[in-house]
Amino acid sequence: MNKSKSFTELIVWQKAHKLVLNIYKLTKSFPKEELYSLTSQMRRSAISIPANIAEGYKKKTPKDKLRFFNVAEGFLEELKYYLILARDLKYCKIDDLIDPTNEVGKLISGYTNSIKKNNENSIS
Repeated sequence: MNKSKSFTELIVWQKAHKLVLNIYKLTKSFPKEELYSLTSQMRRSAISIPANIAEGYKKKTPKDKLRFFNVAEGFLEELKYYLILARDLKYCKIDDLIDPTNEVGKLISGYTNSIKKNNENSIS
């Protein structure tokens, strides 16, 4: 099923990794009192997206793969909330991150649907 040799070849992982780098750049300018709260939470949720994609990539069964991609989707939604919060607290503008965040979500959904479809075809 996996034609790529490494999770790093997956476009979904590449885009999620780039999102992490952008979140790190964004949060550098947050107030110091947020270092162990919002800054940390945003970074952790962002990191968890490509990390779960990478872990799911190596799982053997479609069910296990899907579980990790579902977790990645959950962390993506968590990150979206933190972005809204940071904007509302006037720490940053999030306009430049809306499209990349939505793109990662669409790619995760597409990869998930592909796994489901391949699994259904192998059962038929």
